Amino acid sequence: MIGVLTGFAVVGVAITIGYVIGRIGLLGDNGGAVLGRLAFFVLNPFLLFVVLSEADVASLFSALLPASAVTAAVIFLIYGLTAKLLWRRSWGDTLMGALSSGQVNGNNVGIPISTYVLGSAAYAAPVVLLQQLVFTPISLAILDGISSGETRWWRALGRGFRNPLVIGSITGVAVSISGVELPAIVMEPIAFIAHAAVPIILISFGMSLTGQRALTTRGTRRDVILATTLKTFVMPVAAYVVGRFIFGLDGHALLVVVVLGALPTAQNIFNYAQRYGIGYTLSRDAVFLTTFLCVPVLFVAVVLLGT
Repeated sequence: MIGVLTGFAVVGVAITIGYVIGRIGLLGDNGGAVLGRLAFFVLNPFLLFVVLSEADVASLFSALLPASAVTAAVIFLIYGLTAKLLWRRSWGDTLMGALSSGQVNGNNVGIPISTYVLGSAAYAAPVVLLQQLVFTPISLAILDGISSGETRWWRALGRGFRNPLVIGSITGVAVSISGVELPAIVMEPIAFIAHAAVPIILISFGMSLTGQRALTTRGTRRDVILATTLKTFVMPVAAYVVGRFIFGLDGHALLVVVVLGALPTAQNIFNYAQRYGIGYTLSRDAVFLTTFLCVPVLFVAVVLLGT
């Protein structure tokens, strides 16, 4: 159990520092936005390259990958149908809500939790691969299309694959599959920059909380509640059902799938909201609430399924 607390202590301290920085105005009014752009265009691509290039190929394409994919698809569908058909939300808000409901924090929280709870950071690699090579290109293509007015899907998708996050992920997977071991003179500078990604994103998120309270913005409360409920409580259960009864997982493999499903909303979603100006409050509140609420869920998962 100390592993869960250690992982969240790492995250909590960085967010708290960011909140203090925002509170005292150390970086000015646009400091959070600048840090967000730095993370989106530079730091995160380097981090994804390092994580995926160093991951074992067998772990990247294990049964954990399809189990996580089906689980996420179920959650996306539930949120999407509710937001679009019942609440008549725009496509952009529906997308951001669906991502807030089903895209997990495989980097900032997933890697520490995988290390301290599951025994290896590599367990987070399949979900990182899934999100960055499948969910991210499609999501960014849609967001690019909305923000630029591009209606031709193939061009929007092409723009998505030119995104730095996707490029970093694809090149990382290519290195992993090739089996090429890059020399230290290449990897050390890349890793040095990559190590700044997690604290910068968390500090930027903490700055965004200054003067804000979750569920206080009218017009987004039920969206946030639905996204938070799906992410925190429904997704781990869906992961168990999918992993156990569809893919036949048990023991430690089943625990891995459930723990990954119980991770909070990815901070990258908030990063996307900063970048495109879509779903800002929804993603911010969902990240904030799920980060705290997932702690007891992770404890329960480890107690019930730990081997």
